[in-house]
Amino acid sequence: MAYGFTTAAYVVAAVLFILSLGGLSGQESAKRAVWYGIFGMALAVAATLYGPGAGLWWLSVVLILGGGAIGWVVAQRVQMTEMPQLVAAMHSLVGLAAVFIGFNTHIELIRIGAMDEAARAALTGFAGTIAHKTGAEVTILRIETFLGVFIGAVTFTGSVIAFGKLAGKVDSKAVKLPGGHLLNAGAALLSLVLLVVYLQSGSTLALIVMTLAAFFIGYHLIMGIGGADMPVVVSMLNSYSGWAAAAIGFSLSNDLLIVVGALVGSSGAILSYIMCKAMNRSFISVILGGFGNTTGPAMEVTGEQIAIDAEGVAAALNDADSIIIVPGYGMAVAQAQQSVSELTRKLRAKGKNVRFAIHPVAGRLPGHMNVLLAEAKVPYDIVLEMDEINEDFPETDVAIVIGSNDIVNPAAQEDPNSPIAGMPVLEVWKAKQVFVSKRGQGTGYSGIENPLFYKENTRMFYGDAKKSLDALLPLID
Repeated sequence: MAYGFTTAAYVVAAVLFILSLGGLSGQESAKRAVWYGIFGMALAVAATLYGPGAGLWWLSVVLILGGGAIGWVVAQRVQMTEMPQLVAAMHSLVGLAAVFIGFNTHIELIRIGAMDEAARAALTGFAGTIAHKTGAEVTILRIETFLGVFIGAVTFTGSVIAFGKLAGKVDSKAVKLPGGHLLNAGAALLSLVLLVVYLQSGSTLALIVMTLAAFFIGYHLIMGIGGADMPVVVSMLNSYSGWAAAAIGFSLSNDLLIVVGALVGSSGAILSYIMCKAMNRSFISVILGGFGNTTGPAMEVTGEQIAIDAEGVAAALNDADSIIIVPGYGMAVAQAQQSVSELTRKLRAKGKNVRFAIHPVAGRLPGHMNVLLAEAKVPYDIVLEMDEINEDFPETDVAIVIGSNDIVNPAAQEDPNSPIAGMPVLEVWKAKQVFVSKRGQGTGYSGIENPLFYKENTRMFYGDAKKSLDALLPLID
């Protein structure tokens, strides 16, 4: 009875997760999709606790309440600007959980292997499942355990480094040890040899050494990726965490964990591929951590940055008919989305054509800008993707860039030695006038100089984005 209920509940939960994933692809359906995911997870947890082999209810309840309380506190404290590093931190926990579960499986294999037949027959739950496996099935379980620990360890250290880079606690520049890819390849080859040793002997030492090698691979892969490419890294680590969960699902014989892990892993991989195309990166090079560096001396930028005040920007906006706003991470940092929304409302009330241009990797997390604009009640129909709006810049009177750098950098097209060479960008410099809201003259998070700031039709609107826009709003008549 319990097994039948658990199986049925897992099927319903899997359907809810699929509906949740599908609904998150659209802003209108995203809120409903989140609730699908919440109900699916609640059902999955309840079915697992009620299902066969469940025990230590009091400990399970304490852990669920403790984890829920921590999650509630974190959700209340974390700002939208900190969401990318929060996601990276969550990925690290998934990876670490996979490592712990893998080692638990290994310990159970050793314990059960030392028992006699009578003692094995009396085992229940996960131990009972292992005890009844044939020799071939035990070999398969060891492969699943080994892969789960390997992927989980790579995900853990990689996510920790990604968190550090996104939070500014680790240098955002690409850093590699002497030997570069050879070190990663050597650690991967060592892990493959250890897999053979582990399958033949079940050696604890082989599993430990592989885990240390995987920890190094995760660390070195992400350290070797520059800050400009962190959005892709977050998506890639999301995929890794999904595959780690799927591998552990096989070890635990948990069908729902396999399905959910595969959903997360495949969707993360697809998103990583889409983002790589948006950045003109090779998907393989992303997986191997081989990008984020320059290939030669960067093109020299000439000219000077010309500042403009709120009155000058307001005069141009009052005269303009068509306006495109390009939001970036600077808008998130300044929490200026509400001011941007109010500016949009006032301009549209005057009959002006105002639209937003969203680059696939704007911000430090896929969809970061869309979430901020939706939070500020900006109409969905005027928020357009890069491919939908890029051709409209030559006919645009004013382009306003709010806290963006790389995604509007003409060096991607003009400088073959630029770290972002070949990356599709929003061609804002083709608009008649360009205003860039920026804190100062620095190069920003990625450290890449932007020739846009020196072009003749560009004016720099210096200052905190929210304060600058708030000063601008009363001047829009």
